[in-house]
Amino acid sequence: MSTEQAVFIGQSARGNWIRLRTIILLRWVAIVGQLSALFVANQFYKLDLEYGLCLLIVGVSVIGNLVATFIFPESKRLSETENLLMVAFDLLQLTMLLYLTGGLHNPFALLILGPVIIAANVLTLRHALSIGLMAIFSASLLAAVYLPLRTEMGFILQIPDIFVFGTWVSLVIAVAFISIYARWVTMEMHTMSDALQATQMALSREQKLTDLGGVIAAAAHELGTPLATIKLASAELIEDLADQPDLAEDARLIRQQADRCRDILHSMGRAGKDDLRMRTAPLTTLVREAAEPHLARGKSIHFDNGLAPEDMPDQPEVLRRPEVIHGLRNLVQNGVDFARANVWVECDWDEAQITIRIMDDGAGYPPQLLGRIGDPFMRRRRTADERIQRPEYEGMGLGLFIAKTLLERTGAELSFANGHDPFLTPSEHPERCGAIVEVVWPRQRLDASYANLPVTAQNQPIIP
Repeated sequence: MSTEQAVFIGQSARGNWIRLRTIILLRWVAIVGQLSALFVANQFYKLDLEYGLCLLIVGVSVIGNLVATFIFPESKRLSETENLLMVAFDLLQLTMLLYLTGGLHNPFALLILGPVIIAANVLTLRHALSIGLMAIFSASLLAAVYLPLRTEMGFILQIPDIFVFGTWVSLVIAVAFISIYARWVTMEMHTMSDALQATQMALSREQKLTDLGGVIAAAAHELGTPLATIKLASAELIEDLADQPDLAEDARLIRQQADRCRDILHSMGRAGKDDLRMRTAPLTTLVREAAEPHLARGKSIHFDNGLAPEDMPDQPEVLRRPEVIHGLRNLVQNGVDFARANVWVECDWDEAQITIRIMDDGAGYPPQLLGRIGDPFMRRRRTADERIQRPEYEGMGLGLFIAKTLLERTGAELSFANGHDPFLTPSEHPERCGAIVEVVWPRQRLDASYANLPVTAQNQPIIP
């Protein structure tokens, strides 16, 4: 399963995250508030209300809560449809109470916004819109149809019609504005959470690959000596058993299998690199390792130190951190994806910083998106030429977000730009006219010499 597939599964299952117990607790709070308001209205303000009907409506909520508490387990999570029905029921129950207690003349009419906010946060857009329209319909109905608030002396408590109209307008605007605001903020949080989860998954996968390479190299080294001993002993047995063909054949088989193990371990050692250098590598070697999966994708990747030979100081030995490798790999992949034929990777360094630039000869970044590069799940409508050139591509900006997040975690600063002047004709563009990504580290954050780590050291045995 890919990182993006896992993120989409999390997004599709988000509607099932709400526990039934949470809704029940919120409803108990609402029930207590409703009963308290009825008690105060009766005992302190002596209002003449339909208390029997009001208590019946509140009692329906109480019965529903009790049934849900005793029938369903506490860990039950509501589906999208069940969440919709729960919120719709609460909105309908509140509307009935307001109908019996003055409609929009009741100052508690603003509580209609409660179910709307919950729907905007936890439901899909279609269901959230349904709750919003239901709330607007309820407010419109309560503005015209309601049982008036009466005192015990028979006086009707009501506000002027213009204030009723103003209350209705404010409720409609609040339903629309607060719903959009709450959903916007919630979606932004969910998007960032999904993208960070994808980043963590990518980093974890890269870390496992790095650790596996070290284990393979260490195993190849440690098993080399016993295999050599087995081979030597089998060779001596072959000589000693020359007059016993059957036993000599078994000794030859042992030597052959020892040779086979040697070849396998030699191959594994190459795959796992030399374990003495697993923790560090020259800068250009690290960059080549990051770009290696994309070298055979039909585009030419050119590696350039960016310095004249006479001006080039000693190349830094840098830490082979999984964040750096995976982040640079994503940037190279993005360049290869959009390049026409060539991608250039430059490495510069001095005493203060280390810089890596990745450039291509493609069309570059869309100017209107330059300020948003690095945002997760950033979509834009593709042109007809892009669909023809890359029919399978469905980019979301997640790869660049992962790269940016991982590299910034190591202390890097990233900048994105285009290599061409928009006022030049295509024939006047330089060769490196596409997208440019520059990654800059303070040297002490990447150079292994600042980390007090030995470049080489004696291998430690796997089993002490």
